[in-house]
Amino acid sequence: MEKLLEIKDVDKHFDISGSFLDQLRLEGGKISRQRTVVKAVNNVTLDVMAGETLAVVGESGCGKSTLARTVMGLYKPNKGEIFYRGNRIDNLSSKKMLPYRTKMQMVFQDPYASLNPRMMARQILEEPVKFHNPTLSRGEIKDRVAEVMLQVGVDPKWASNYPHEFSGGQRQRISIARALVLDPEFIAADEPIAALDVSIQAQILNLLMDAQDKRGLTYLFISHDLSVVQHIATRVAVMYLGCVCELATTKELFSNPQHPYTQALLSAIPRVGGKRGGHTRLTGDVPTPINLPTGCVFHGRCQHANERCTQEIPAQRTLDSGTTVACHAVEEKRI
Repeated sequence: MEKLLEIKDVDKHFDISGSFLDQLRLEGGKISRQRTVVKAVNNVTLDVMAGETLAVVGESGCGKSTLARTVMGLYKPNKGEIFYRGNRIDNLSSKKMLPYRTKMQMVFQDPYASLNPRMMARQILEEPVKFHNPTLSRGEIKDRVAEVMLQVGVDPKWASNYPHEFSGGQRQRISIARALVLDPEFIAADEPIAALDVSIQAQILNLLMDAQDKRGLTYLFISHDLSVVQHIATRVAVMYLGCVCELATTKELFSNPQHPYTQALLSAIPRVGGKRGGHTRLTGDVPTPINLPTGCVFHGRCQHANERCTQEIPAQRTLDSGTTVACHAVEEKRI
């Protein structure tokens, strides 16, 4: 398969220190200046192949959404490189990034916040087309908008409605239409169904999968719902505290998880008629991305951790099954 997107050793940190006065601390009779930095994404390396759906999963706050926004250029990485079809894009100016904006689109989690409440659905969909295709006539733009609205299941007659006049599911369909109207190759979908009712989630998932089949789309799919990921993803990357701890095909990950954190996540999936007692309970304090633990970031909650885990950051290693895992216990065959 062709490699569409490459993420190499990417870090994204946020300085939340505040003003100069906010940074001052009085300790032992001396005034010192201390910065507070949230280390949201840490040394992440991933490849996204053309036509696949790479899902990124993990607990809230693990850096999934930050990674997606960094890939899309909404955030600049502090370290590392991002390539699209072999061309580096993370260091481009806004002007030089424009040709990639039509190829790379994003669907945000909250359809209530991602649509301009002062614009009609027609205006929301026409705006990117007019900006990126200034030579198109008004009739051509109108036809393209009507076509994509039909594809996502929204009647073009409703094009004059404002976002508040639509239901949550309809709003998310319009958000997806906004991404599709430029005919992209790659879409970063940041928990696109998390804000919707369960009855609507399946419709949106089927819509995304149908669009992928018809248009040959590639997805970076951010989610915390493993049952959804199992249904839609080709491969799955598991993140914990800004780090990728395991990467595998969907089939391999769900049938034979390697990392203790992945095993704990999968054990928490509710199963009808399943046996009780199979859930792996994580102990210990949940660390903060402001003060990352030494060594493996998961060692404080891992039942297999030893002294090496507390001191040495585990390297990514590829197993015979093709799974990539960062775990000393797996490397030493202790689990």
